[in-house]
Amino acid sequence: MLSMRDDIGYPSPLRSWLIWSSGSLFFLLGFFHRMAPAVLHRELTIDFSLSASSLGGLTSLYFYSYTAMQIPTGLLADRFGPRRLLTFGLASTALSSVFFALAQDLFLAGIARFLIGGSVAIAFVTTLKLSSHWLPQKRYAFAAGLLLVAGMTGAVFAGFPLHTASLIFGWRDVTMASALLSALMAGMVFWYVRDDPSEKGFKSYSLEDPGKPQSDKVLDSLRRVFTYRNTWYLFIAPGGVVGAVLTFSGLWGVPFLSDVYHLDNATAAFLCSVVMLALALSGPVFSLVSERILLRRMPYLIGSIISLISWTLIFWISNWSIGALSTLLFLAGFFSGGMILGFAQGKETLPPSLSGTVTGVINMGVLTGPMLLQPLVGVMLDFTNKTESQTLEGVRVFTFEDYQIAFLPLLLWLMLSVFMLFLSRESFCRQQIYDKSTSPLSTQS
Repeated sequence: MLSMRDDIGYPSPLRSWLIWSSGSLFFLLGFFHRMAPAVLHRELTIDFSLSASSLGGLTSLYFYSYTAMQIPTGLLADRFGPRRLLTFGLASTALSSVFFALAQDLFLAGIARFLIGGSVAIAFVTTLKLSSHWLPQKRYAFAAGLLLVAGMTGAVFAGFPLHTASLIFGWRDVTMASALLSALMAGMVFWYVRDDPSEKGFKSYSLEDPGKPQSDKVLDSLRRVFTYRNTWYLFIAPGGVVGAVLTFSGLWGVPFLSDVYHLDNATAAFLCSVVMLALALSGPVFSLVSERILLRRMPYLIGSIISLISWTLIFWISNWSIGALSTLLFLAGFFSGGMILGFAQGKETLPPSLSGTVTGVINMGVLTGPMLLQPLVGVMLDFTNKTESQTLEGVRVFTFEDYQIAFLPLLLWLMLSVFMLFLSRESFCRQQIYDKSTSPLSTQS
């Protein structure tokens, strides 16, 4: 049972997990914004007169700014600490959400979507940074897995609950409500969160060198991170794994299920939520299995292979029963959860002083997939089906063959992900701390 009693030296588990929860709630909110367009695609298409390409473009603006912010966030978290970044990010999310709710044309909606993505981008890296200071190192991978649960919970809220709320209140009012929540959370983080237990008089769990000069140049930290081969492998791999999940469940899954399987929006949104729920459940499972067998790379690799097989069956066969389709979607989502191990694998194969930076780089890779794939699928759908007369309630309808071609890049990137993981270096669940005289490239395969 968790207690607020502070053990000698270190903060209590309850205090530490409450600090972690402050960041994880922001990540939940960010995932809500990330996944919302899948359910609201009809409302957005009608309100802003969108084609498939422009819908994909509007949605992907979130990922452009989100991805661009990952490395700066990691560098700034290493340099200035997560508390100020979290507070600023939440306040910015609140203002950007108001802007999006009030937008009357595609241009303004696009700017707002871009700002939202850049604002919520702070959540993941800074929360993991807090984890490395407030939680024992053996809990780092588990905390990352639970953080994935928080994110997927936000995705679930962006499914059927958002669909229901938008029918009752309208999507603009729901977005306004999320802005109010962001503002309240900003105040909570500023009041309660601290960067390190030492600020409250406790010992820190961080392995960072206390003698490391804080005047080190930011760009030098980034350069050092990219001298490790594992950084490159773990940057490329999650783009395919997560790209498939977020491109499908985050935007094109609802249209695909509606057009090919003739499901209503609510049912299609529920099935997309199944993918995200499976991903949420798998994060802690993969983390616990990894810590039990003392391996990071192998569970990640096996999960990615099974995910690739599942997505291939979904995109290449169109006559699945709803039960079989639901099972395949669950498997695709669940085994994609191995990607959470990439953060621990990256952290453990680079010096502790670069933990925030490498986390940002890997998370940038995570979002590069959906950033590129979501608009690409829209462009390919418009290219493969030029018959404008096929519409339903003002929204175009595509064939299964159209989706087969459009989803092909997802499968190709997943294949590349499997290859990158095969090449990556195993950390064996322990921190690898290199001497300054050791060349990273000479020690990594």
